[in-house]
Amino acid sequence: MTPGLSIMLRSYSPEDPGPGGWQHLLDRACAADEAGIDRIFVSDHVVFGENMEAYASPEVGGQEGGRQPTGPDGHWLEPLTVLTALSAVTTRIRLATGILLAALRRPVVLAKTAASIDVLSGGRLDLGVGVGWQREEYEAAGLDFEQRGRILDHTLAVCQTLWRDSPARFKSEELQFERIHQMPHPLQPGGVPIWVSGTVNKRVLERIVRFGSGWIPWGPAEADPMTWIPRVREALAAAGRDVSGFQVAGRLPVVTNEDRDIDVERTMERVPPLIAAGVTDFRTIIRLPGDKAAATERLAGIVAAFRKTTS
Repeated sequence: MTPGLSIMLRSYSPEDPGPGGWQHLLDRACAADEAGIDRIFVSDHVVFGENMEAYASPEVGGQEGGRQPTGPDGHWLEPLTVLTALSAVTTRIRLATGILLAALRRPVVLAKTAASIDVLSGGRLDLGVGVGWQREEYEAAGLDFEQRGRILDHTLAVCQTLWRDSPARFKSEELQFERIHQMPHPLQPGGVPIWVSGTVNKRVLERIVRFGSGWIPWGPAEADPMTWIPRVREALAAAGRDVSGFQVAGRLPVVTNEDRDIDVERTMERVPPLIAAGVTDFRTIIRLPGDKAAATERLAGIVAAFRKTTS
């Protein structure tokens, strides 16, 4: 599998950016598309409570030592809406959530929205999903935070049923339907690829095996993919899954020089060991010039170095 290079687009702002303040999202998506970046991804928060410190608590799904990039009044755009807009100004780059709090959406509506984006983009959507860390988000949606893993699994099961079957039939304790038609289906065979985010535990492994086309490591697994990727592959193989096409995201930290600009050569030195460990999608955050042409040129140079390193 050819390794891919992905960049995060900040679809949030610490404060209101004002009229036209989100144009940078469109410009940077176009620059990434033209430069040859493989995938762009955006993150998700529907609401915030005021306990922002919970993000640093692994026991509720946070990242030890982590810090949210905005306060509770930060401006966060809805990621599927953002990707819809980006699909209209790009032609080849893949469009991803990293991650979507899928359990907060009604499953039948999420299935329809994701299928529509996939069709409109020409089959370019990747749905990265996770349970999140914030109790207040679930409570504001009328959902039980303690049941967020089960709700996520249920949501994904409904989505995949509607993406693949017509007429569709589904039965669970909380939802039953039969002879249901939801068209169009996603363009991608089998439906929109689902990338499951999480650390390595029994519940996440079961979710990856059941639903995952890829895995987005989190917590200790993100910090040490070389240890944890084999365990995920073992679980897939034990369940009879073909691991040859399974994708794994890996964080590619940017090394900077004295001018705080990216040191491309030193950054790329980190790539080969991660490829050997099984990482297929290298995800990074890159500071870009405000000018679209300059941003395209910067990214094209990074892509060229990445392709040289991975060839």
